[in-house]
Amino acid sequence: MEETRSSHFERRDPTRNMQRFYRLTVTRDLFGTALLVREWGRIGVFSRERVEAKRSLAEAWRDAERLAVRKRRRGYVPVGD
Repeated sequence: MEETRSSHFERRDPTRNMQRFYRLTVTRDLFGTALLVREWGRIGVFSRERVEAKRSLAEAWRDAERLAVRKRRRGYVPVGD
């Protein structure tokens, strides 16, 4: 089973001078706790980060997918893989 998964999204709108990114990473810490790491901010500038502990990797992946769907609805586009 895959231990670490990451998704990167960007939203760019030159007319509004908007260049944002959003990154979701599912991983484990040194103690084996499943984590959902969310990073966001303006591209090329210091970003913000939020780490949430989950009961299992499956729960973290499910929550990451829900967040990814919400970001796509808001105009974010997946970048690379």
